[in-house]
Amino acid sequence: MSRNRITLTGISCVAAVAALGLAGCGGGGSYGGGSDGKASTATSEASTAAHPSTVKVSDSPLGDILVDGTGRTLYLFTADGKNTNSMKCDTACLKLWPPAEGKPKAGSGSDAGLIGTTQGSAPQATYAGHPLYYYAKDKAPGDLKGQGIDGIWFVLNAKGTAVKQAAPSTDGDGDSGYGY
Repeated sequence: MSRNRITLTGISCVAAVAALGLAGCGGGGSYGGGSDGKASTATSEASTAAHPSTVKVSDSPLGDILVDGTGRTLYLFTADGKNTNSMKCDTACLKLWPPAEGKPKAGSGSDAGLIGTTQGSAPQATYAGHPLYYYAKDKAPGDLKGQGIDGIWFVLNAKGTAVKQAAPSTDGDGDSGYGY
């Protein structure tokens, strides 16, 4: 009997680990993604560094683009609906593309009438209806490493339109942007 108990316990543990692993694969309609509890932790960690108190316009090699108050580049995800976040993102994705949370103020060159938020428990900053994101590999103000990744991530101009021209290459790491 004890042998059967050990076998059933072992099978239960394997099933539980597999279920937790699959939970992080996304599936929700929000950037919170999976239901393993890790996504909300990742969102909290990301939002500490990703709160745009100000959205302003800054000159870049792509022309005038939106950045936050510290000069970090802001991006849009082309599959998001207007004023909604439809990105299905697991914990790894959230670490790479953290949402810009909260409602920022209009800074130099931006239009206060275009700034808003998505609906929900953790409102995400929007500009011209586009939810805003950061790219984690952008380390310094003015970095554009997320520009054009997979043909779905782009910087925005002051009118809130995606700027689809390629960013000049500044590093040779050759990664695809998702990094996982």
